[in-house]
Amino acid sequence: MKDFNRLATAAGLSVYHSGQPPLPIRWVLIRDPKGKFKTQALLSTDLNVKPVQMIKWFVLRWQLEVTLHEVREHLGVEIQRQWSDLAIVRTTPALLALFSLVTLMAHQHAKRRKLPVRQAAWYHKARPTFSDALALVGRQIWQHECFPWVASPADHSKMPMTVQNRLLSALCYTP
Repeated sequence: MKDFNRLATAAGLSVYHSGQPPLPIRWVLIRDPKGKFKTQALLSTDLNVKPVQMIKWFVLRWQLEVTLHEVREHLGVEIQRQWSDLAIVRTTPALLALFSLVTLMAHQHAKRRKLPVRQAAWYHKARPTFSDALALVGRQIWQHECFPWVASPADHSKMPMTVQNRLLSALCYTP
């Protein structure tokens, strides 16, 4: 038990004891030879699982974690303010569906044109993020609903393109 506590502490895990005898654990350490990423320990109580399978599960879970983080961050999952559990149970799948729709619409746009990537002076992004995809889809909706008459360059005399772009950016990139 002392060795387990020492290993768990070294891996950055807090040791919790529920009164049950400890289970044997298979450890897989992931180290980045270039040192860009922190060393991580993958754990499993199934001693028959191959290390490669544990890494595959980790990669699959990571993709899900990123998706759930984006849905929480940009669409408000987990901060819903409904009065009933049933309303929350209905809302969460709807928000996940919205995430999927935004992703699919941005993907369709990317087939035709490059996705716009908003840059900040203090942070350079090489690839678009979900917030960029959400802003793109929001911009398309706002443009379709609020500026349907700006269809050709001749219509820009009614509203200069620079003004339209500023309005759409303000609508689509709000915090």
